[in-house]
Amino acid sequence: MGPVRVLELYSGIGGMHQALRESCISAEVVAAVDVNTVANEVYKHNFPSTPLWAKTIEGITLAELNRLSFDMILMSPPCQPFTRLQRLPKYILLENVKGFETSSARDKLVETLKKCGFKYQEFLLSPTYLGIPNSRLRYFLIAKLQSELLTFQAPGQILENFPDQEPKASVKHRVAAGLEKESSFTSPEEEHIEPNSGSDAGSGQCSQKEAFVFKLETAKEMERKRNQDSDLSIQMLKDFLEEDGEEMSQYFLPPKALLRYAFLLDIVTPSCRRSTCFTKGYGHYVEGTGSVLQTAEDVQLESVFKSIEMLSEEEKLMKLSTLKLRYFTPREIENLHGFPPEFGFPDKITMKQRYRLLGNSLNVHVVAKLISLLTG
Repeated sequence: MGPVRVLELYSGIGGMHQALRESCISAEVVAAVDVNTVANEVYKHNFPSTPLWAKTIEGITLAELNRLSFDMILMSPPCQPFTRLQRLPKYILLENVKGFETSSARDKLVETLKKCGFKYQEFLLSPTYLGIPNSRLRYFLIAKLQSELLTFQAPGQILENFPDQEPKASVKHRVAAGLEKESSFTSPEEEHIEPNSGSDAGSGQCSQKEAFVFKLETAKEMERKRNQDSDLSIQMLKDFLEEDGEEMSQYFLPPKALLRYAFLLDIVTPSCRRSTCFTKGYGHYVEGTGSVLQTAEDVQLESVFKSIEMLSEEEKLMKLSTLKLRYFTPREIENLHGFPPEFGFPDKITMKQRYRLLGNSLNVHVVAKLISLLTG
């Protein structure tokens, strides 16, 4: 039997392709399809031998698709699933944002899968389940064309862990993944707190801060962060960071951002075991787009923020600057997403474009494990 022939739809920068390599199954990507010209440049840079079709899915004829004679479809569609096929693949893997599981597009997808004879399983998974200190909760569906149930299939359920893990992910893992808060009770005041708001302490674990100073972070939120940082099954961020050098100066937060967003930043240190989801606006927008790194680990946040609201802007800036806050670099986000060191960007791809593409990408390790599960 030859290698599995794979069609990669909505291929982006090639996260699915990279996951396919990591899964170690014998496979060949016979075509990748995406309309994003910038993403396609990155894809070609890393996978130059793969045929890349710069067109919409609707622009591909059924004859073109059938000529590919593919066995597997990997896709991360922005909206409706792709259901125009005449020739059915043996395997399907789909990734999407949390919330897709309650959409009409999902209902149409599973209805079609059932009619076509696929057995499928849905998941809500985060890299934290694999020990990676980054919360990136995503919906996944894997489907196999066969008459019998999958050995790990739980009909009617969306699994929140991998089948070879404990029957139910630990509370710490579920909290880290964003599946639940530490307690089911939420006071009326807390309902309006953004989950990305607040900061961490600068000495490895995220300690409590004075409530009258950190108005946007509740005691419960601080407790959640401490629990994440005490989960020893998750690696520290320092394992994913680049070495400091002069080039790092370009990533430090500018004074205007420090003054305006200091109370809203999710601040982590290299010793922390968590970071929030990096979005496509990271590096360009500040609030809610991802964590920032405190590189001055010997400086305590409490000492910086205590009574800071009483200071002049110049004095505030002096204190905030002692934290040496910077954005994570694109390479560091690649590391957290599971892209190997040899993966890279063409020189002409700007910093803003790199952040945007990575924000739209997926976690390679999570997908690789699902591919192995699907084909095993």
